[in-house]
Amino acid sequence: MTVVDPDTQATNWVDEDEDGDTEEMPLSLRLSIADTLTLGNATCGFMAVYFTTTGILIPDLQGSQETGMARHSAATAVILMLLAAIFDLCDGLVARKLRSSPMGAELDNLSDLISFGLAPAYFVLVYGMVGDDAHQKVSAVAAIVVLLAVVLRLARFSCVTMKDGMFQGMPSPFGALTVVSIVLLELPFIPTLLAIIGTAWLMVSRVEYPKPRGVLAVAMLSWIVAAMGMLAAWAFDAPGGQVMLQMGCALQIVMAATIPLFATARRVNTFRDNRRESREARAAQVP
Repeated sequence: MTVVDPDTQATNWVDEDEDGDTEEMPLSLRLSIADTLTLGNATCGFMAVYFTTTGILIPDLQGSQETGMARHSAATAVILMLLAAIFDLCDGLVARKLRSSPMGAELDNLSDLISFGLAPAYFVLVYGMVGDDAHQKVSAVAAIVVLLAVVLRLARFSCVTMKDGMFQGMPSPFGALTVVSIVLLELPFIPTLLAIIGTAWLMVSRVEYPKPRGVLAVAMLSWIVAAMGMLAAWAFDAPGGQVMLQMGCALQIVMAATIPLFATARRVNTFRDNRRESREARAAQVP
């Protein structure tokens, strides 16, 4: 039978069992604004894989040496990952302000897996196939490590309750941007490999990272927009574009390395304070 809600004028379907009891079925899985932003995140991640394949991998396999095309495609792929990070940032803000559907959390995890797990891992894999001094099989292992780190991090995020305002482990968008920055910096293969594996370890570590809210969210958004500008300048071979790209990638890597140091120092100071308070409490109990 059909029941019309007098307040919303919405029509709900209700099942009636053999005993005459009525049981309301689950609400319609209508997408909210936050869910739409989350789907934008997934779309950007998929398109990043597309541009990495068609603009970098396929031309290299066909023997094409068009450096400009590869540069444009690499920049486009990374810009799409940056756009995915913006969608990921905004869907959380919108969900807190408005609402999210019952499947919002699952959509977010699946979209993050595409944009910040598959896309950067595939970027590393292609780097190992087209790079001058890269090793394909070793790069494939590094790509798998990145992908599994994101899978484990997202699974743990769904199961572990952290104190408000903190993440455990490097957030996957930050980790993905750090991985592609390491590749774009064009360091020798061994340092590149070690830095990628170190980033993957940070994503599954217990290091605490602050959630991007308030001023931090604005700063993160500003940094993403600035990174897009640097990538665009590099892609179109603008004067100083290569230098700006290297500076941006280096800054991203420095931030990725610095935040754990501050977090570790904070934990050490907290541990020392707790030990000092414990000693003082025991001393106060001695007659």
